[in-house]
Order: sequence, then structure tokens, then C-alpha cells
Amino acid sequence: MGRNRQGGRRRRGPMRRLLRWLALAVLLAVVGSVSQVLVLRFVDPPFSAFMVARQVEALRAGDRGFRVDYRWRDARDISPQLAVAVIAAEDQRFAGHHGFDLEAIRAAAERNARGGRVRGASTISQQTAKNLFLWSGRSWLRKGLEAWYTVLLEALWPKQRILEVYVNVAEFGDGVYGAQAAARRYFGKDAAQLTPAEAARLAAVLPSPRRYSAANPGPYVQRRTGQIQRQMRQIGGTGYLEQL
Repeated sequence: MGRNRQGGRRRRGPMRRLLRWLALAVLLAVVGSVSQVLVLRFVDPPFSAFMVARQVEALRAGDRGFRVDYRWRDARDISPQLAVAVIAAEDQRFAGHHGFDLEAIRAAAERNARGGRVRGASTISQQTAKNLFLWSGRSWLRKGLEAWYTVLLEALWPKQRILEVYVNVAEFGDGVYGAQAAARRYFGKDAAQLTPAEAARLAAVLPSPRRYSAANPGPYVQRRTGQIQRQMRQIGGTGYLEQL
């Protein structure tokens, strides 16, 4: 009987150590992610996970001359037309939700179930979390981490900060990240000078910035630009930003 108890304790020992290590790993991950988000509330990100991934992709392909074009600008130095344009195009309930647009998720699920074109319902908060901290892909792990970071962003940042970071790290063309880089590349001006039409055109390429061009807009981008301009007016133009 004594040997059986000792054997049971020996078997439980490694399991307990494993559970302790797992608990410690989870705790460190939680503390680390919370610290990341808290720091970036006040410190402008020098790069994003997507920028790093794109640079590594270019190096692996042997493209030594490729450089990410990223130029941070504070919100006051970016035309409010761009903020309105991305909200109109991507997330019209941005001011009212807490990171997840449940109505849009429900509508997307119903549409996808009917066999229509598969579409997601990512909010600006979710896209900021993904672009800044994570990688592209559709794995459950990535989606779970996206949800976790979205909760943190909504809990620890004001809406204005989420929007400011989003328009600075969003990809508007292959390797072109943020409002200032896009404004200089495509329109030869600073982000503060973007017109409603230019802002709408930038927002029009966001679903697939390597497929669609803001510099040479094809029929889809031209049509989508007009739709976004109408939506910008419908949500109240720059007056919408007063809700944030």
C-alpha cells in the first residue's frame, strides 16, 4: 500500500509541475499583452506586426530593395476626412460598439449561410488589434488572440486612440502603411490635406490593398469611392467624430 501511494505521488509530481508551468505561461502572456496595450496607448508604435511580416516576406523572396513606407502622424495632422472615410467604409457603428459589431456578425453569418459571397464583420478595433499585434490568416488561434487584443484595446484605449492608430498602421498599398505614406505616395501631399474624395479612395482599397490601387483606380475602386463618399455624408461627415 505504501509503495502504491508513493507511486501515485511520483506520477502526480510531474503533472503538478506541468500545470504550474502552464499557469505561469498564461499569466505571463496576460501581463505581457496588457503591458503592450497600455504602453501603446501613450507611445506611438514604431512598427506593426504586419509591417515586420511584409519586410520578412520581401527578404525571403530576395527583394533586398524593398522597404516598408511608414510615417507616423498624430490625429491632428491627418485630415478628419480620412477618419470619416474609414468609418463609413469599414465600421459605421464604431462609436457605439465595444469592439464587436454583433449586428454585423449576425448579418454576415446569415448571408454566408445562404451561400452568398463569404464576408466577415471585422470592426476597426478588431482590425487594429490584428494589424498591430498579430499575423494574417484564419486560424482559430489567431482569431482568439484578435478577440483578446480587441477587448484590451476597447478597455484601455479611448476610441480616438484606436482610430488614430488604425489610420497610421493600415496598409493602403503594397508596403505603404498609414495615412501620411499613402497621401505622399498617391497624391503628393501631406495627410492633413486629403480631400473627401481622396480619403474615400484610400478607404476603398482597404479590403485588399495589394489587389486594388489608389494610384490607378480601376472600376471597382472608382465605384466604391463614390459609395463611400455618399456614406460619409449619410453618417454626418466629420460631425460623426464628435460621438467618439
